[in-house]
This record gives sequence, structure tokens and C-alpha cells, in this order.
Amino acid sequence: MEHNGWADEGFGAVAEAFAANFADPGELGAAVTVYAGGRKVVELWGGVADARTGRAFERDTVVPVFSCAKGIVSVCAHLLAQQGRLDLDAPVARYWPEFAAAGKEAITTRMVLGHRAGLPVLDRTLSFEEVLAWTPVVRAIEEQRPLWEPGTAYEYHAHVFGFLVGEVIRRITGLTPGAYFRRAFGDALGLRAWIGLPARESSHLARLAEAEGRPPMPPAESLIMRMVTMNGAFAFPGLEEPRGWNDPALLGAEIPGAGAVASASGLAGVYAAAVTGIDGTAPLLTRDTLTGAVGEVSSGKTWSGMDAGQRWGSGFLLDCAFRPLLGPRGFGNDGAGGQFAFGDDEFGVGFAYVANRMVGYGDARATRLVAAVRACVTGG
Repeated sequence: MEHNGWADEGFGAVAEAFAANFADPGELGAAVTVYAGGRKVVELWGGVADARTGRAFERDTVVPVFSCAKGIVSVCAHLLAQQGRLDLDAPVARYWPEFAAAGKEAITTRMVLGHRAGLPVLDRTLSFEEVLAWTPVVRAIEEQRPLWEPGTAYEYHAHVFGFLVGEVIRRITGLTPGAYFRRAFGDALGLRAWIGLPARESSHLARLAEAEGRPPMPPAESLIMRMVTMNGAFAFPGLEEPRGWNDPALLGAEIPGAGAVASASGLAGVYAAAVTGIDGTAPLLTRDTLTGAVGEVSSGKTWSGMDAGQRWGSGFLLDCAFRPLLGPRGFGNDGAGGQFAFGDDEFGVGFAYVANRMVGYGDARATRLVAAVRACVTGG
């Protein structure tokens, strides 16, 4: 496949891996960006942004990147902590008093960031419109009783993660997390990443498509499906359905656990800004802050008994069997469509891969690209 863009000398392996992805397992449209030392060293894109029309995937094409949103929200939380405005180990109720109801008075923001708060799903069933309105979700979180004693087990917190940490950000700053991200550094750095896609960007939006052969999803009442659909408020994957992940109403709203839309460069720029700064700007996060972020909080078996080989820090997926990174300072988040982004201050790297073909379990596309980056920066 002829792709567009460039890779600096020394990063040719990333271009080779990107091209290989179009052959096996087969891309529709995709892009990858790598920053090293605060400057862009790889920017590649290719394929088709919309299979219905054949519209080409461009440099500025943006893609729904699902839970890569959690990385943006988590960088914002650590930035507030670094500024002394948020104590990650203080009770959430210090900032959000109503949260303490129903046995949640001891839950800290770090427990939420590490998926240990006991709140992976909500009992209340909210409509799509209620979820998009924000406040009904906040009220449902306030009344929710934890499923286990907070801090004693972990389970991926899917959508609740974003709304819960997002409301802490809102209580401190007066801004919802998508707005705070843009105000704090997204706008100043010109990052093409949003939680709540502006209407002006709709013409740049790639359309998601499912790869053939994905196994059927679990039943709607299963824990995993309740988590990823918020009890049916969203369709999943349900790309072509109303309330699915091609729905402009969904992508334009603030769904901070899984609703980010970004270009590869915009998403890589979030992590590059955090670890090195970009093009001479100061890093957003200090080494001490990043050390706190990459300390393991959760790993091993989840509350429901699964072990996918994941390790979690405070808001981020860490180097692990599930997602090998460059080393122990790596931190990032996956998206349900195969997208992935991470940063590493030891190697000075910010990375993002976005794609609009959803492959599902066993998707090796991002793993192949990260392995190529690792070979380039570590020599092995």
C-alpha cells in the first residue's frame, strides 16, 4: 500500500510496520505519529476514511478513539495534582461532597484511576439523552453503592471512570474535562484531539467499520456489555445504529471515558506534551508526577475473575504482557477499535496509532507498531 507522510532516518522500521498492517490483517484507513525528544519523527497516514464514498484518509483526519479518552482525562488529573489543586489520595468527597453517599466516603481519585473504586457499572439505567446531559450520570454515581469494598479489588471502570474523574475535574476547575483539556493545553498546542468533537470538524471525521469475522458480543446483561454500553444507553459496537460510535450526537457530546476523537498527531501530542513538551515547550508533567502515575495500582485477576495480563497505574495502562511498551516508564491507553497511544519519559517518546477498521480481540496492529518504535529507540 502506498502511504503518505514521512519517517526520520532511524525510524524506517515504523514505516515498514505501518505498511505491513495494510496487508495483514488489513487496514481500511489508519495513521501513526511518533514524537521523540519533543519533535515529530514519524507522521504516516493512508487508506480510506469512509468506505461508503472512498474518501481518502488525510493527514488531518480524526477518528473516534474510544478509551484513549482516559489518557487525556488522566493527564488532566495529574496536571491538577501537580498544581496542588487535587490530592489523588484524598477522598473524592473532599471535592464532591455528595459523592460520599452509599458507602463511598473513603474512595480516592487514585482508586478510580486504578479501577479499584467498586463502580465499574451503575445500577440506574439512563437514557442516551440523560447520559449526554451529564448531570443525570453524576446523580446516578452519587447514589451508587460500590460492588465491592473500595480498594480491595479491581475491574475496568469503562464509562464510569470518565464521568467520575471528569466530575472531580469539573468541581475543581468549573470546566467539564473536555473543556478543561482544551483550556489547559489542547488549544495552546493546537492538538487535534477532543472529548466532544466540534461541529466544524465533522468533515474531517473518519467513519468506523467493523472487520469481518468478529465473534458475537456477550449478552446485553453481562457485566462487560453493561460496562461498555452504560446499561444499553449506547450501542456497541453498533456502528451504523443510532447511539452507535458513528453517531454525530454521541461524538459531539462529552463522553470522557470513551468518547475522544483525535488524529494520530493530536493524540501523540497529548503524551509528548506530558513527557517532553513539544517543539521547545516545557513538559506538562514532572518526573515525580510521572513516577506517581506509572506506579502499579492494579494487576492480576479482576473482581469478575479475569486476567488479561494487564497492569494499571494511576489512570494508565502500563508495560505488560497485554501491551508491551518500551520499558517501565511507559503509560498509555487503548481504544476499543484497536487505537493506542502512550508516552515514555525515559525515551522521550509520545506515540499514537488510530484506525477506523475495528478488528477486535487479538488485534496486533498497534503491537506491531510499538515493537518497531522499540527497536528504533532501544536498538532491540
